[in-house]
Amino acid sequence: MKKSLYFTLLVFCILSIGTTAMAQCKQKNTAFKSGEFLSYNLYYNWKMVYVKAGTASYSTVQTIRSGKQAYRASLTTTSNKKADEMFVMRDTVQCYSSLDLEPLYYRKGSREGSRYTVDEVFYSYTGGKTNLRLHRQHHKGDHTWQNKTSGECVYDMLTVLLRARSFNFQGWPVGKEINLPIATGKALSKAKVRYKGASTIKVDNGKKYKCLTLSYLELKDGKYKEVVRFYVTDDANHIPVRIDFFLRFGTARAVLTNMKGMKNEVTSIVP
Repeated sequence: MKKSLYFTLLVFCILSIGTTAMAQCKQKNTAFKSGEFLSYNLYYNWKMVYVKAGTASYSTVQTIRSGKQAYRASLTTTSNKKADEMFVMRDTVQCYSSLDLEPLYYRKGSREGSRYTVDEVFYSYTGGKTNLRLHRQHHKGDHTWQNKTSGECVYDMLTVLLRARSFNFQGWPVGKEINLPIATGKALSKAKVRYKGASTIKVDNGKKYKCLTLSYLELKDGKYKEVVRFYVTDDANHIPVRIDFFLRFGTARAVLTNMKGMKNEVTSIVP
């Protein structure tokens, strides 16, 4: 479940990338503003029924990093007491990007049962290249560090979300795919997003929204497998209102309960 919501974001963003030139790693933000807040209910599929398992919240604020203006996005997921009997989940994910949506820093602290790990990615840019410093604190307390360099735009599970929300999906044919590299504290990995068409989704705030359906796939054992399917509003905000996760032990779902501080008018509501 923990991976799910992140992949979600991950997914959501992959769409925005589609280019490899470093000059194009910066993009104008058209979809969100400082002070945006989204909240979700989390569900597990238990014996063919979705049972509430916790909550999640996502926020974005404008702040300062290394003396420069930046966006800080934060995601927190928490399982409830009933779900804790099966699996404890306490995760906090945070990223910083420039105001041009260029990744600067990423951190994910994950508690799964009794295991706690931390992933970090530090970004810098020289000579048209993306330089990455990857850090993983393992559950036993030991640390590993790696340096990576890429000629492509590289993102993590949150900065990719920031970027994707300003992407223009108009004219995308069903089945269109976009590839991109994603960084974690352990490695760079291959992933893709596939556009699956339009849909109408009812969420936990009682409203229905016209949405775009997107599928996130990861390369595993030489084949791309669907990890997350998400539904984003078909308007200028591209708000993720529902996210379905395909996990090893079943499926899970995040469903929007509330939104505030939106940059644009939400025009995707179905009367």
